[in-house]
Amino acid sequence: MSEQQEHSDQQLAQLRDRIDQIDGEIARLISERAECALQVAEVKKANGQNALYYRPEREAQVLRRAMERNQGPLTDEEMARLFREIMSACLALEEPVKVAYLGPEGTFTQQAALKHFGNSAQSRPLAAIDEVFREVEAGAVNYGVVPVENSTEGVINHTLDNFMTSNLLICGEVELRIHHHLMISEITRPEAITRIYSHAQSLAQCRKWLDSHYPNVERVAVASNAEAAKRVKGEWNAAAIAGDMAADLYGLKVLAEKIEDRPDNSTRFLIIGSQAVPPSGDDKTSLMVSMRNEPGALHDLLEPFRRHSVDLTRVETRPSQSGNWTYVFFIDFVGHRDTPDIAKALGEVGACASDMKVLGSYPRGVL
Repeated sequence: MSEQQEHSDQQLAQLRDRIDQIDGEIARLISERAECALQVAEVKKANGQNALYYRPEREAQVLRRAMERNQGPLTDEEMARLFREIMSACLALEEPVKVAYLGPEGTFTQQAALKHFGNSAQSRPLAAIDEVFREVEAGAVNYGVVPVENSTEGVINHTLDNFMTSNLLICGEVELRIHHHLMISEITRPEAITRIYSHAQSLAQCRKWLDSHYPNVERVAVASNAEAAKRVKGEWNAAAIAGDMAADLYGLKVLAEKIEDRPDNSTRFLIIGSQAVPPSGDDKTSLMVSMRNEPGALHDLLEPFRRHSVDLTRVETRPSQSGNWTYVFFIDFVGHRDTPDIAKALGEVGACASDMKVLGSYPRGVL
C-alpha cells in the first residue's frame, strides 16, 4: 500500500468516525424532541378533550426557521423536508393525523398529502372530491387534500363548487411540481403501443409531446393517473402517463421521463379542515363572494381591496347554484383575515355583497 493510499484511508476512517458521532448526537436530539412532543400532548389533554394537536401555523413557522437557519450544503427545501418528517413522526406520538385525499393510491394528490403532512400521517384514498369533503365534514378524518388549480390547465371547478355548500375551511396549501412520465408494464411491447391511458388533464399537459412522438396512438382519458398505471399492467399494447409514485407503486418501467409540455408545470392543492388557523406571519386568505347583478358590481367588489392595499393573487368566477346568470367570485389574497387593514376591507366587501364567506386564512405553502 502506498503512503498516499494509507493517508487517504486514515482520512476516511476519521471522517466516518466523525459521522458516527454526529449521527449519535442527531439521534439523541430527535429522541429529546419526541419526548417534548409527548409532554406537549399531556399538557393539551389536561386542558380539554378538544385539544388541537396539529397546528398549521406552528408547523409553517418551524419549517421557515429551518430554512432560514440553513447554511448548506443541503438546499433550503431539502432541509425543510427533513424537518417535516421529524415533525410528522413526533406529531404521530401525540395524536396520529388522519388525512383523506383524492385517490386512488399513486396520484399526485397523495404525493401532495405526503409532502404536507409527512409519512407518519394516516392517509386514506377516496374516489371523488365530494367524498373528501364529506369525510372531513363527518369527522371521519381530520383533514382533506384536494387539487384546486394547475399552472397550465387552470382551476379545478369541482373543488370550487364544493365550497359553495360546505362549511369546511382552508387550513393550508401545498404546491407540487408535476412531472409526467410515459410508462409501460413488463408485458408491454414498446414498438406496438396503440393506446395511451391517463387523466384528461395529464393528456392535455403532454399534448405537444404526444403529437410529436405518438401522433397516431389513441389517447384514452381515465379517472386518474393511478388508474391508468393499473390498466397497463394487463395490456401488451398500452402505455400510461403518470408520476413517479404510480410507477413505483405498480411496478412499471419508465419509457420516457418528464414529457410535460411546460417544464414549470405545477398544481396547487388545498388542505381542508374544520379549524380556523391563527396568523403564522406569512399567510393567504381565500374568500367566496356573491354579488348583486347590477352595473358596477365587480368594481364595488374590488375597490375595497385597492383602497386598503390588499394584494389579490387570484380572482375566479363560477356560476351560482342559486339562480341563472348570477355568479360567485372566488378570491385569494395575501395576508390574514385578522390583520386590521384586511378586516376593514372584508367589512366593506361584506356590506356591498349579497353573500360573503371567508373560506379560510392559512400559511402560505412552505414546501
